[in-house]
Amino acid sequence: MDIKTVGVVGCGLMGAGIAQTCAEGGFITIVREPTQELLDKGLGRIHDFLAKGVDKGKVSPARRDEVWSRIKGTTNLSDLADCDLVIEAIVELRDAKRALFAELDKVCMPGAILASNTSSFRLADLGSATQRPDRFVGLHYFFPSVINKLLEVVRTKETASDIVASLLNFSRVTGKLPISVMDAPGFAVNRYFVPLLNEAVRLLEENVANISTIDAAACEAFEMGMGPFALMNATGIPIAYHSAVSLAESLGEFYAPATQLGEMFKAGKSWDLAGEVDASRKETIADRLRGVVFGIVAQLVDEGVATVEDVDRGATIGLRWAKGPFAMMNDLGLKRSLALVEKIETRHAGFVPQLLQTQTKRGKPWTLRDVRLSIDGAIAYITMSRPEALNALNGKVLHELKDVLAQVRANRAVRAVILSGEGTAFIAGADIKEMQALAAKPAAIRAFTDFGQGVLRDIETLPQPVIAAINGFALGGGLELALACDIRIAATEARMGFPEVGLGILPGFGGTQRSARLAGRGLASELVFTGDLIDAEQAARIGLVNRVVAPAQLMQTARKMADRIASRAPLAVAKAKWAILASQELPLSKGLVFEVDRVSEAMATPDRVEGMQAFIEKRKPNFTGQAPRSTRSGKTKKKRG
Repeated sequence: MDIKTVGVVGCGLMGAGIAQTCAEGGFITIVREPTQELLDKGLGRIHDFLAKGVDKGKVSPARRDEVWSRIKGTTNLSDLADCDLVIEAIVELRDAKRALFAELDKVCMPGAILASNTSSFRLADLGSATQRPDRFVGLHYFFPSVINKLLEVVRTKETASDIVASLLNFSRVTGKLPISVMDAPGFAVNRYFVPLLNEAVRLLEENVANISTIDAAACEAFEMGMGPFALMNATGIPIAYHSAVSLAESLGEFYAPATQLGEMFKAGKSWDLAGEVDASRKETIADRLRGVVFGIVAQLVDEGVATVEDVDRGATIGLRWAKGPFAMMNDLGLKRSLALVEKIETRHAGFVPQLLQTQTKRGKPWTLRDVRLSIDGAIAYITMSRPEALNALNGKVLHELKDVLAQVRANRAVRAVILSGEGTAFIAGADIKEMQALAAKPAAIRAFTDFGQGVLRDIETLPQPVIAAINGFALGGGLELALACDIRIAATEARMGFPEVGLGILPGFGGTQRSARLAGRGLASELVFTGDLIDAEQAARIGLVNRVVAPAQLMQTARKMADRIASRAPLAVAKAKWAILASQELPLSKGLVFEVDRVSEAMATPDRVEGMQAFIEKRKPNFTGQAPRSTRSGKTKKKRG
């Protein structure tokens, strides 16, 4: 779905940040509050935040004015009638939210998507107040919503898959790093984060240690900047309390708020963080908190709420932990991790999830992939998913990419591929830290470079056409990877180049070869010798990019092109790709012969029969991609005589 206009209902601290984020992503944003006083206050929050950005040099005056010009205010719900997406960000009261969605369902056009920013309520329940459960989702932003990059895109069992895909794309365009989550209590992050806070209070109640010691132990165990009590003071004890109550209602007594948490909530007080740290208690505290978190995350993955990778991303991006829970378990070892969870079970029966027991018996660590493959019909999506490192290419990423390409090659149902990068970059080059570690080993550097070239050659020789959807930076190895694709579509914000000479090296994954073939020797030489970056329009002018589109249109444009390709005869497309690739490697005379051979092969396919018959009958062809009978049987007819 093409989202152009967004409505945000509620312009408090969260709503104001959400509205600003949408406007920064290029969307016309209509903010609604029920009174002019509340509206002015909410718009003032956005105005002041943008002004601070200018004062600090983070935002130019022109950029401030551009963002501000996209934001409109209203007190009339009917002014949201033409919005493609409406995000609810009002007070966390179930009845108020349901009443609002019932009204929005009447006001908004039938194709509009309705979304809730709730952190406490089940989306299926809120969505049941509307007549469009297939177009109802959760967009759970994290405080502060204008800064925190994490966004949980939460689907119910009835949410249409294309709506989820549209909102994942919307999230990325607005600068967020989304994780896909199933509707469940606490979604993904709060499911384990709130119990972590709650368990810290239980430790205090049991006199295991004082607040300062518990905070210090938690900071070290999870490598986070603030301990549980400091975090509750910063974000508000009522949020922790209400979240715990909500989780307990759905999941049971273990999640219920600790006694002192309830007392502090009722008293309206903050935790006293003063006190000496008792280092001797840190390990006991860390083990207890880890056991709680490890057990819960394994359980929610077992339930299908989120993937292992998305759980860890929620922790590292949303909570700013150095590592996610599953990476922590890999570091500690699964046997020790299971033992910590089993200790929690002695206090709370049934706490050990089956998934953790099974994985431990296998004797293998959790698999955490940086390259993701998803298949939607005839289209395969390959996503470079290492946003914390701008998707830099290291050995792990290259091996995973090679494995994914092999899966796509073997899948006859896939007819086109879209390759993209998660976050603010397509791929920002090779991992310099890893290359530095290999620098003293010439043989290792040679092996790494050879392997990288081989993986890019796998992209180039894939029978299915590959479309690179380039957002943000495509530098060094990232640009080299894009050039190995068949078609390149870039967002206007994309920046490309070969900065290697500034590091004392040169492009090694085919950059000197493919850039010269596409742009010509002179332009390729300028790019490589200077290390200068070029924008998307410049790249298009010199032939490195096929077309340039607005960021919000990038994935949609790539998908439309992929769908057009997928509607054609797959064997004919594969043979045409082979012939085009050969044109860069063969002299013209041999290339023409190669082309004729491929034409002859295509003429023998069932798809040729279907295509020509459909043309005569003036109908849409149904291409199957079946090989000629002789090829399928592996036999050829003997010549007579």
